[in-house]
Amino acid sequence: MKYIVIFDSWKGCMGSQDANFAAMQGIYDADPSAEVVCLLGSDGGEGMLDAFVNAMGGSKVAVRVHDPLMRLIDAEYGLSTDGETAIIEVARACGLHLLRPAERNPLLASSYGVGELVLDAFNRGCRHFIIGLGGSGTSDAGIGMLEAFMHSNTTSRRLVKGDWRTASIDSPSLQAAFEQIIVNNLSSVRLISDNTIDFLLATDVKNPLYGPNGAACVFAPQKGATDEMVEAIDRRARVFSSCAQRLLACDKSLDAGAGAAGGLGYAFMQFLGAMCCSGIDLLLDQYHFETILASADYVLTGEGSSDLQTLMGKLPYGVMRRASAMHIPTLLFAGRLSHEAELRNAGFDCLSCINPSSLPLCEAMRKDVAMKNLRETVRETIGTLASQR
Repeated sequence: MKYIVIFDSWKGCMGSQDANFAAMQGIYDADPSAEVVCLLGSDGGEGMLDAFVNAMGGSKVAVRVHDPLMRLIDAEYGLSTDGETAIIEVARACGLHLLRPAERNPLLASSYGVGELVLDAFNRGCRHFIIGLGGSGTSDAGIGMLEAFMHSNTTSRRLVKGDWRTASIDSPSLQAAFEQIIVNNLSSVRLISDNTIDFLLATDVKNPLYGPNGAACVFAPQKGATDEMVEAIDRRARVFSSCAQRLLACDKSLDAGAGAAGGLGYAFMQFLGAMCCSGIDLLLDQYHFETILASADYVLTGEGSSDLQTLMGKLPYGVMRRASAMHIPTLLFAGRLSHEAELRNAGFDCLSCINPSSLPLCEAMRKDVAMKNLRETVRETIGTLASQR
């Protein structure tokens, strides 16, 4: 029997490689003669860089960049074997994990370091970019990233760095700062107009930049924003996008995905002509997943929590759709499981929660416990399937 194993990372618990390994052990426990193929997984969030480098080949490049609070850190991005494609996981430069809980303030956090990663890759000759938009700790509509672009194109250092983060929303100086950033990024717009460079955004987020379903209202509270901060961040995004619309004569602020990564999706689309793609579909294409599936008997996948959101473009759903199209059963494993009827109706052939209901969350989140429970659940599931054949 041939099994394909591709798990997402389980946030705060174990990575894709850990989950894959535990599942593989469970398969071998039940079926020692099995053929198992493990693929690193990510839908654009945590682990995206490792998964895409694994799928595409190539190497990682370390760069000195600024974190969300403008402190210098080392961050990596991926470089394809031919040197033409860069794989950038924005969380490496502006991730929430880079901030201690007391430091989380999306009114101040900047995506400047993402711009530095893009610039480094561009200067190395990359003209194709795959951008993973998950895990950010910022809600700045990508203004910080654009600021980094601006600084790279000028000899002056007396620019507006920091002003937009601290200025009053109604202050004329804020709009002036935004206009300066936008005008100085017109070269970025012209750069992509002749199709010499392209950006693909790996994300399952469909939210617009602002409004009730926008970046601030939906995601900023998870990044430390109070109700007052949410209102200020949302208004700031409206002011910035209004300035950009007036100066660029186009507006991507309400497009699906504009609200991803605190509005970084908007900046990439508005200024760099980026296109949003399903992160997992993009990854599976890189793996040539259908070729790998051709002789498979089962696919095993999973994530920390499976529910209705799984069906909104998460990794397990993307994997299941590809497998189902080739009539290969997909087995779903999760640390927490709900809406089972909907998941089954969507096409998952088997659903398994790896944790007993009596297990405290703090215990279930331990990496060693999660790997042990996943291994045992996979063993039991594969054993049951074998007995039914």
